[in-house]
Amino acid sequence: MWLWARTGGLSAGDPAPDFTLPTHDHRERVTLSSFRGSSPVVLVFGRYT
Repeated sequence: MWLWARTGGLSAGDPAPDFTLPTHDHRERVTLSSFRGSSPVVLVFGRYT
C-alpha cells in the first residue's frame, strides 16, 4: 500500500487495493477482499506505546 501511496496511484474515493495481513495472534491471515459485500472495514494504523 505504501508503494501505491508514494506513486500517487490512489485518490480519495478509489477502491482500496487488496492486501493480506496477519491476525493479532499471527495464527491466521486475513485478506481485505474477504470483507467485500459485508460490513464496512475501518483500518487504523498507529503506534500504541
